[in-house]
Amino acid sequence: MLTLPEIEALARAAHATQTDKAGRPYTEHLAAVAEGVRARGGTEEQIAAAWLHDAVEDGAVSREWLEGAELGPGVREMVLAVTKKQGEDLPSYTARILATPGALLVKEADLAHNADPARLAVLDEPTRTRLTRKYATVRALLGLA
Repeated sequence: MLTLPEIEALARAAHATQTDKAGRPYTEHLAAVAEGVRARGGTEEQIAAAWLHDAVEDGAVSREWLEGAELGPGVREMVLAVTKKQGEDLPSYTARILATPGALLVKEADLAHNADPARLAVLDEPTRTRLTRKYATVRALLGLA
């Protein structure tokens, strides 16, 4: 079974060359989401899922790798729940998150960091407006205030 430090190291290595929309190292987002889950009282499995939450969606690891990885109970399911499929509509995506134990807390921490005003402020106005609306829609569908 992979330990939490091993999962963190794996996620950092897998995303090492990626940057976010503002050009910042993507691993900063992963660390913020993992810390957000921890601060919200998340379990070790939820924190592990936070480190891996974008790994498949962003192509940092394959779905096959995730399927074969020795992960704690529910980690794989949470990661797959928060992995938006290409062309998937938001109601289907959010329903899967709500139906997967533990996934809502991971997505809540992800949305909190994504919607951080300081993080959004460095983006151009059209991107900032589009993302702000998208995050608000997802939060509403998930029942998050």
